[in-house]
Amino acid sequence: MPLIQITDALAIDERDIVERFVRASGPGGQNVNKVASAVELRFDVLASSLPPEIKDRLIVIAGHRITDDGVLVIDSREHRTQAQNREAARTRLIGLLRHAARRPKARKPTKPNAGAREKRLADKKRRGGVKAARRRDSQTED
Repeated sequence: MPLIQITDALAIDERDIVERFVRASGPGGQNVNKVASAVELRFDVLASSLPPEIKDRLIVIAGHRITDDGVLVIDSREHRTQAQNREAARTRLIGLLRHAARRPKARKPTKPNAGAREKRLADKKRRGGVKAARRRDSQTED
């Protein structure tokens, strides 16, 4: 069973990838009209052997490229040959999987120091004083 190595600890089975070759659209002359060089790579995320946390991150990262059935679709048509497009699609899949394999850093909540708290309270007191002075002025003018 051929494996595609993603990271040192993560690999996917090549049989989990389904590739379909279609004709590319756009300019290119006769080559475009007769050669199916564009690649549509499909990877079933939900049915794969990936750990659940990586599956969840991959679904979020992939965004609109994930179907309702949980299948990741990567389309490559930038090269003239089928082999180059196939390699480009696989490279993109590996890149997405590597990104999903990275665990995001946990946020460490911080607290403002004593000086910052003091400054904030002093600013609030000053601002309140400005508003209070306005109130007294407007009442005497009426």
